[in-house]
Amino acid sequence: MNAAAGLASRFAELFGGAPRIFRAPGRVNLIGEHTDYNDGFVMPAAIQVATHVAIAPAQSRRLTLRSENLGETVAFELDEPGPRPRGDWSDYVRGVAITIGRSGRPISGANLLIHGNIPLGAGLSSSASLEVAVAVALLADSGVTMDPTQVALLCQRAEDEFVGARCGIMDQFTACNARANHALMLDCRSLDAAHFEIPRDLRLAVCNTMVKHELASGEYNRRRQQCEEGVRVLSEFIPGIRALRDITMEQLQEFGSTLHPTILRRCRHVVSENARVQAAAQALSRGDLEEFGELMRCSHLSLRDDYEVSCPELDVMVELALGLEGVYGSRMTGGGFGGCTISLVKAEWVDSFSRAMAQGYEKQTGMRPEIYICSAADGASEELF
Repeated sequence: MNAAAGLASRFAELFGGAPRIFRAPGRVNLIGEHTDYNDGFVMPAAIQVATHVAIAPAQSRRLTLRSENLGETVAFELDEPGPRPRGDWSDYVRGVAITIGRSGRPISGANLLIHGNIPLGAGLSSSASLEVAVAVALLADSGVTMDPTQVALLCQRAEDEFVGARCGIMDQFTACNARANHALMLDCRSLDAAHFEIPRDLRLAVCNTMVKHELASGEYNRRRQQCEEGVRVLSEFIPGIRALRDITMEQLQEFGSTLHPTILRRCRHVVSENARVQAAAQALSRGDLEEFGELMRCSHLSLRDDYEVSCPELDVMVELALGLEGVYGSRMTGGGFGGCTISLVKAEWVDSFSRAMAQGYEKQTGMRPEIYICSAADGASEELF
């Protein structure tokens, strides 16, 4: 019995009837970190871990949600006036439902059984996966069609306005628009996207440090404020700029002395990272994996030294990976202060890579990492079973 069939069987036991099953993947970002909320460029890929949602219509205007992972059931009325966040996982589902309704697309009451296998807190976009899986399930269950990019924007708005987390568009866009065996280069301002094929003998090795430092959320918001401050100061010298995306390295070198040294470092990371993403796309298009890997290495150094969002565990992971056979490149991925690294590894070397990483990391940190060997996956879809 496959995962979808098993979820359908458990749904029938819980709610009765036969559901439809929808999935949305997690994602890993190959390069382009902390550029999305600066209107910049990113290059993520979806991976096989995912959130699955089983759904069937209810007789009322109520959504009843059951999380298998948490063993919790939450219900709420779609027509409830003045809905407020509960401060738990259900806000992501509720926010999506409310945002769909406010967009003028009527949805029906439903029962939902939710199961995910994306590690929480690892920076692999479990929240966006949940949002998108729920959105496509609710829309399909209500007979409403929507363009995948519009679904992504709706989910981003739900997380921003209802959940209260200021996020860029990368995670939701990837969950909706990813393509198997391809990386996705996204312009986070225009939402123009291009797919670049990943060689079939290459694997995406995601290594989980198993740590998430407490300062992560506060520092994330501080980095956004620092970027906005950089734009504010530089706009006095460079007319018409709206975000760090609009600034070249030459301009930053010319006017950087007007910035506080910390703000200058933050800006330098974003400006240089945008250039690295564009160079990485060119390298991947011509199959130059050595150049792509070197850009990943430089990205990590910039995140460590200029943006200051790495941590000792991430640095250990990257250093270990770069010393192994068959590795083209490695870097931290996600918001930082813990979570995961991403390494590009030749398929024939993944077994020895996994062993060496697990042993080396445990020896240096005393912690046993989780390592996921992935290929790039498709975006959200309905699962047949």
